[in-house]
Amino acid sequence: MTATQLSADKVRPAVRAARPRRRTALDRHLNALLGVLGVALVLAAWQICASTGVVDDKFSSSPAGAFGALVDSFRTGDVWSPLGSTLSIVAWGMVISIAAAIPLGLLIGRNRVLYALTDPLISIMYSVPYVVFLPILIFWFGIDADARVVIVVWSALFPLLINVIAGARNLEQSHLQVARVFCASRLTTLRSVAFPATLPYILAGVRQAVGRALIGAIVAELFMGSAGLGYVVQLKTSNFQTDDAMAAIAVIAVVAVVLNHGVAYLEQRLTFWSRTD
Repeated sequence: MTATQLSADKVRPAVRAARPRRRTALDRHLNALLGVLGVALVLAAWQICASTGVVDDKFSSSPAGAFGALVDSFRTGDVWSPLGSTLSIVAWGMVISIAAAIPLGLLIGRNRVLYALTDPLISIMYSVPYVVFLPILIFWFGIDADARVVIVVWSALFPLLINVIAGARNLEQSHLQVARVFCASRLTTLRSVAFPATLPYILAGVRQAVGRALIGAIVAELFMGSAGLGYVVQLKTSNFQTDDAMAAIAVIAVVAVVLNHGVAYLEQRLTFWSRTD
């Protein structure tokens, strides 16, 4: 055996070891399976506590009772009207927030004076809970759908705006230098350079904003709504119909998971080029 063959035999195991291991189906779905297992364990513990009398199921419900109420709500169709009301409020709030936050964030992030002027105000509006302004918002906008949309916009706008500003302020200088070389105007630079480069930040902000928008919609319906899932929870709880209330909460949880995973999938598809792994 020649020296070349010996060296090749030594190299092959090292090359095989260096190759990334192909992920199996179990590896790809392990996190989802563990998540489902965690939820199942919590529900099992809750059912055991309700069945053994550790907690009073008249006031805390039980997974079996909530599931029965959920099935009944779908069978009778009672769930569709509040679900549609909540989703419409969230959709309108997200459309307004996205339409306002993206151009404002790009402008503020690329202008030093605007950033210095607005940064303290944005920090205050993001940090102060909007719930404390609910009485004022009720006086200004009433308790109809317009007021609920305002609360959803307040909830969703600022996390998205902060992300867009951060992305605009962290543009690579090489991209801006290319725009200057081609004598691109400021508007063209924002549209053709800043926006595509900021897209990962934008979609990360949208992912946060969707969750905040749903929270804002539910809070608005709890305090000032006459429709929606939050109103159903408030109404059923006040009437001690805890199974129906927990069924509505389960629908809210499913909507939150679907919205979050939907935006995460969109983020993965549109910003694959920005990942380093």
